[in-house]
Amino acid sequence: MDIQHFRVKLFATADSRPHLGDAIAVFHRWIQHRRLPELMIDVSDYEHVPSGPGVILVCHEAIYGLDQAKGKLGLVYNRRAPLNGSVEDRLRQAVAAADTAAGFLEQEPEFSGKLRFDRKAWEVSVNDRALAPNTEATWYTLAPVVRGVFEPLFGPTGYSLVRAVDPRELFRVTLSAR
Repeated sequence: MDIQHFRVKLFATADSRPHLGDAIAVFHRWIQHRRLPELMIDVSDYEHVPSGPGVILVCHEAIYGLDQAKGKLGLVYNRRAPLNGSVEDRLRQAVAAADTAAGFLEQEPEFSGKLRFDRKAWEVSVNDRALAPNTEATWYTLAPVVRGVFEPLFGPTGYSLVRAVDPRELFRVTLSAR
């Protein structure tokens, strides 16, 4: 599988209580100051959508967002542009990009004391149903890739992976470190 479109979500801590609208000014500032390595284009506000994408920063290569999908607040990194390297390298890049952006958000004055991320709680999806349908076959192909990225962080037995099994959803696994 030549997966290119990983979607990674780093969950916020349970005590995080940010106002998502504050991300609008933050993301605009990031564009002005070229805070991220991507070509940053625009900011969109979807706060009005219940359990939706929240506020997103649209880049040429990826989309970053503070979202509350499925009622769980987190930072999402959604890779859009092709990337060289192995599938594991591409997932590793997505995880690193999400972690970096989360660290930047935690440091922003608008989110000081209001937003923290739990580096032990991740979700990995593939935003390509044709290439990676939510099936057992995809699970058997991608589980070793996910493990290859997260085992150096948490050890071989320091986390659990749970796959969403609804075939109507994107292929998605949730990782919880111990």
